[in-house]
Amino acid sequence: MSMEIRRIHCWNRYNNSHCDLGHVLSTEEPRVFEENSIRSERFDRLQPTAPLLVPRETLRKCSIGGYQVPAKTLVHVNAWAIGRDPETWEKSEEFRPERFIGSPIDYKGRNFELIPFGAGRRVCPGMHMGVAVVELALANLLYKFDWEMPKGMNTEDLDFDVLPGLTTHRKNALVLVARKRSDD
Repeated sequence: MSMEIRRIHCWNRYNNSHCDLGHVLSTEEPRVFEENSIRSERFDRLQPTAPLLVPRETLRKCSIGGYQVPAKTLVHVNAWAIGRDPETWEKSEEFRPERFIGSPIDYKGRNFELIPFGAGRRVCPGMHMGVAVVELALANLLYKFDWEMPKGMNTEDLDFDVLPGLTTHRKNALVLVARKRSDD
């Protein structure tokens, strides 16, 4: 959520498009596509839940990207590094959800530029449920509350440091002020 806050013009555009429950549950393609682009940028590309995918073992000697890999070698895929590769993503460290608007790249493992859930026969079996749970939680938070920075703090003060580990988590907690929306 901190990246969305820092990217305030995108945040306002996203918030303004969800002024009532009908819009949150809308099936209008432009809004759905914008929501998908925000999810792909934040949860899938910049901070995948599992930065290292489940290791794979080669069955036989093979060549990957010009490298000879012996049989029975464990191969680790770094989804975090793939999502931040400057050769693939322009301004790879910035939160820019518009990069996914009109792009064929999605989180489902068909494009190797973005594989937060793995790919192929061993793609994460909980992918669709995980995406649905995150979207539902985020939609409810955006529908029920207006979010702002604490007094005296601006978007430049946000900390994006993460701790290394099997899952991605923040080094310092995100502190925001939630104001319940009026029922007008």
